Amino acid sequence: SVLVTWGINPGQSVGISEAIGADADAEALEFMGFRPGGRVAGTRIDVAFIGSCTNGRLSDLEEAARVAQGRRVAPHVKALVVPGSQAVSQAAEARGLHHVFTEAGFEWRGAGCSMCLGMNPDQLKPGQRCAATSNRNFEGRQGTGGRTHLVSPAMAAAAAVSGRLADVRDLI
Repeated sequence: SVLVTWGINPGQSVGISEAIGADADAEALEFMGFRPGGRVAGTRIDVAFIGSCTNGRLSDLEEAARVAQGRRVAPHVKALVVPGSQAVSQAAEARGLHHVFTEAGFEWRGAGCSMCLGMNPDQLKPGQRCAATSNRNFEGRQGTGGRTHLVSPAMAAAAAVSGRLADVRDLI
């Protein structure tokens, strides 16, 4: 199945089409605004973040670009693509991936941490949700009070264009 996190650590995940378990951690559920038995699919997002050193490889960007190609980022979503290194950025640009993303409404950024870690201006506001390809989703990771859902690059692109957490298999 295609996984997405519902909680505040990478292990608190579920298949996008599955219900959150009845034994789910109450504190994580409360912070993320879910209930046991609830579903993550369809949850509105505010930001989609693809990249950085985790899941910012050329193959990751190619996977996400296949989903973004010919589509538009939902009007209420801020979508960022951050290659994992300068070499990846150059290789992606040589393949025209930056054009695929920018034509779809994503911001194409230079290699760096960006929204992966909330220690710069790219931060979530309290209550905002992000579909992120980062490798951690603890409370405050992307900004105080921000809610991070870890997903694959293709799933982040699907969320960006759908405006919600969605099953990428429905788009490809």
